[in-house]
Amino acid sequence: MSDKAQQTVSIVAKVIVFCLSIWLVTTQQREIGYMNLFWMFVGLSGLLILMYLYNRKHK
Repeated sequence: MSDKAQQTVSIVAKVIVFCLSIWLVTTQQREIGYMNLFWMFVGLSGLLILMYLYNRKHK
C-alpha cells in the first residue's frame, strides 16, 4: 500500500472513531445505569486516544 493510501485510510479510521465516540457519549448520557456509564467511558476513552495520537504527532 502506498504512503498516500495508508495516510488516507488512517484519516478515515480516525474520523470514524471520533464520530462513534461522540455518538456513544451523547446517546448514553440520556439513560441512567451502569451499562450506559460503561459505554460513555468507552466513548471518552476513544476521544482521549485520538487526542493522544494527535499530540504525539505534533509534539
